[in-house]
Amino acid sequence: MNTRLASADGAPLCSIDDWRKAYRAGQTPQALLHALLAQLDPQDPAWISRCSPAQLDAQLQRLAQLEPLGSPLWGVPFAVKDNIDIAGVPTTAACPAFARTPTEHATVVQRLLDAGAVWLGKTNLDQFATGLVGTRSPYGEVPNALDPV
Repeated sequence: MNTRLASADGAPLCSIDDWRKAYRAGQTPQALLHALLAQLDPQDPAWISRCSPAQLDAQLQRLAQLEPLGSPLWGVPFAVKDNIDIAGVPTTAACPAFARTPTEHATVVQRLLDAGAVWLGKTNLDQFATGLVGTRSPYGEVPNALDPV
């Protein structure tokens, strides 16, 4: 996940190791993840839905119950494409007319959460994940993170 956040020493938080180092240096998931969530532009077509501050707080409460050393992804943020289920969050596969709200997490999401990761949202994709270039989505053309122009 590419962020503008930085650790205490100014290094960007781009990898799992970067997040772990930031926490070992005394930064907190509450501060870092709320700052990251606030940076996610609601107009950015890369996102179909984002975690609300209340949803993040609930995840942070769960995170506080986990042992950081026993949770390999403790406090590391993640996002999933919007064809992967997060309980209570609509799954649209980039087609709002086919939206449904699952009651259970997809196995991959549950495994990430069990490892201590924190979901921040669902990302855009080619409608029904059937295209190749990410241009068929009612949420907007999916930008290239490496070449946004």
